[in-house]
Amino acid sequence: MDTPLTIAGRTFRSRLIVGTGKYPTAEVMVAAHDASGAEMVTVAVRRVQLPGRPVDESQQAIIEYIDTDRYMLLPNTAGCYTADDAIRTARLGREAGLSEWVKLEVIGDERTLFPDNAALVEATAVLVKEGFIVLPYTNDDPVTCRKLEDAGAAAVMPLGAPIGSGLGIQNPNNIRIIREFASVPVIVDAGVGTASDATLAMELGVDGVLMNTGIAGAEDPVAMATAMKLAVDAGRLAWCAGRIPRKLYATASSPLEGVIGT
Repeated sequence: MDTPLTIAGRTFRSRLIVGTGKYPTAEVMVAAHDASGAEMVTVAVRRVQLPGRPVDESQQAIIEYIDTDRYMLLPNTAGCYTADDAIRTARLGREAGLSEWVKLEVIGDERTLFPDNAALVEATAVLVKEGFIVLPYTNDDPVTCRKLEDAGAAAVMPLGAPIGSGLGIQNPNNIRIIREFASVPVIVDAGVGTASDATLAMELGVDGVLMNTGIAGAEDPVAMATAMKLAVDAGRLAWCAGRIPRKLYATASSPLEGVIGT
């Protein structure tokens, strides 16, 4: 029997986490969130109106369209390229009343948006000591994921493929290894392009999937959100059910008894 997703003592019925960027309109975003069944929504701290900054109505509108009684906000440090910037951004988000949870991003390369793993481990250790619940976005490297867990990460979030690429899970074996050795939840973050990608991620045994562009960039974001919800549920159910072993040769599914000529 399956158990709910639990991160830092908080339980979630849905294993799908969604974002807030790239939607054609705020109304479409709201409808897609509803269709996804998600309970956690991530938003960039830099897109939120913070104390001491000039009022930007486009930034403030993001929060106004999210029902915080229904969805838990997961602030993220998107756009940060150093550990110091990510740490300061996380602090700003908490001071603004967003959350003590943070999806930690420290980008190491502007073109690929791959993370800077050394800076990520450094920032994780600092923020954990300050009482943050840290969910770091990292690459699909089991060693880095172990270091992040040792630094106090409440979950690890290896990428499936570069952010926004829609390439799907490029290194399933590494994801499987990460899941095998991690003692915290593993959530695939980035690269999911369609429902089959989300299903594969869950069939690898991960605990959840975070996506934004795969839904927001679809021709019909609301329909895709529904598809992603079903895909995550199906993949999780398949993982729990236990797939049959892969074999090179066929195995008859019907018994030989009663076959004419035997």
